[in-house]
Amino acid sequence: MRAYVIGAGLSGLVAAEALSRTRPVTLLEASPKAGGRCRSYRDERLGRVIDNGNHLILSANARVLAWAERIGGADGLRTGDAAFPFLDLASGDRWTIRPGRGPLGAAAAEARPPGTSLARLGLQIARALGHPGTVAQAIPDRGPLWRAFWDPMTRAVLNEDPQDGSARLLARTMLRSFARGARHSRPVLAPDGLGPALIDPALDLLAARGADLRLRTPVTALHGADRLARIETRDGPVDLGPTDVAVLATPSHHAAQLLGHDAPPAGKTIANAHFLLPDSGLPPILALLGGTSHWLFRRGDVVSVTVSAAESAGLPATREAALETLWRDVAAAARAHGAAVPDAMPTARLIKEKNATFDQSPQAIRTRTGPGTKWPNLALAGDHAATGLPATLEGAVLAGERAAARLERA
Repeated sequence: MRAYVIGAGLSGLVAAEALSRTRPVTLLEASPKAGGRCRSYRDERLGRVIDNGNHLILSANARVLAWAERIGGADGLRTGDAAFPFLDLASGDRWTIRPGRGPLGAAAAEARPPGTSLARLGLQIARALGHPGTVAQAIPDRGPLWRAFWDPMTRAVLNEDPQDGSARLLARTMLRSFARGARHSRPVLAPDGLGPALIDPALDLLAARGADLRLRTPVTALHGADRLARIETRDGPVDLGPTDVAVLATPSHHAAQLLGHDAPPAGKTIANAHFLLPDSGLPPILALLGGTSHWLFRRGDVVSVTVSAAESAGLPATREAALETLWRDVAAAARAHGAAVPDAMPTARLIKEKNATFDQSPQAIRTRTGPGTKWPNLALAGDHAATGLPATLEGAVLAGERAAARLERA
């Protein structure tokens, strides 16, 4: 009654933890480390622990928060106030989005960009919710709401240009969080990194339960007739017994190759630059307009900026030029917050996460499936599984839970 979990990212770990309560578990991970796109490591250039990608957790993400509690990582998370500062690097304008309290909190004047109409925003969200196409197709108005709301939110939530991202997927996500007021819109930060909060405690828990974690073990093929019978790995085959089950929790394009059916293709790149900058005066989270960077995160003396859908964001191709471009954004933001910033770029690290998400265009999301597969003893996990959520930590946790639950019922 063994369970095999293919992929030790967040979704695979969630499925493995659930299955490990009733049976032994083996995890097969292609890379040298578990955690996938949600892990932390010590960067020797910076001399600090950083995340391989910036992720924003909100208080609406109930499954992520419950996961942290379940594995003993909740102490590594801190919940802040429902306040999201914005800075327009081109004009110097600053404002803060503050969803109000209660279910009607989204109607508060401070819950939307200054100078924008609640009625217009409501109509646009309703139009996006009912539109089968992209955000750009659903919202033809290129007024203030476009630049200060739809464009940055599409990039932040979907990692897509508005010309590519699904309008419905974005609108549904906004309705689950910001539209429900401050209670569901509070940012949840990980001061010591996402790994210590969401990944490392899970690995410790699984190890205590006797789980077998096999790193550097890529899966190359799956075989079976009426059930999954063999998992081919680079190190040799793994044969499943008659009561064994498996979870496939790899990125969408790899899952499609292994299962031989349609799935969302790989999505766009997210670039993250980390700068060692003490006394920056910057808030923990800052949305940026008018530059190359989209979001800024400060953790201690490390300031990180994120560029979503980096292929079309105007980010220079070379590492040096890209860092210089993003440093100008960081320096301008710090100066706007009263900090004395040196002209020379400080110690920095650039990380480009290719295929950081699955393709979240209207056409691609129609190919999402899961958790069921052609084999009753194999369930599909990963943030690309059909959960109704975009490629987020919340979607990854939900998909892992659903995959494990399906196998327990089988």
